[in-house]
Amino acid sequence: MKLILLISTLLFSISPSAEILKWTDSDGKVHFGDRPPADAVTSVVEVRINTYKSPNIEALQEILNPKDKVVMYSAVWCGVCKKAKKYFKANNIPYKDYDIDKSSKGKRDYKKLGARGVPVILVGKKRLNGFSAGSFESIYN
Repeated sequence: MKLILLISTLLFSISPSAEILKWTDSDGKVHFGDRPPADAVTSVVEVRINTYKSPNIEALQEILNPKDKVVMYSAVWCGVCKKAKKYFKANNIPYKDYDIDKSSKGKRDYKKLGARGVPVILVGKKRLNGFSAGSFESIYN
């Protein structure tokens, strides 16, 4: 019993290291990993996690009009927005479009949504940032 207690104490007292290290070999090639050669001079790579913050549901409820199934926030200079509009027209999908540069409602709603790019497409209470036919179809149906 004492042996089991000693082993478990040792196992739990060893804290694993989750560092990513960077080093350069003798040929000048840069390597990344968690097990560098013993003679390598290493530096720790700082990892910044890029996360997405979910949409503000309260803001969506203030913005949505039950008559409009699809609402898009776009800009005239946005090529992806043009692609989305072309798709909607080709597939007879009615939508309401607000330009975030020219429309005061568009600017206001875009800010409430905490958006950072265009297009932002709302389908009911679902949100799509950007546009691809497959992504849109997954929230539209």
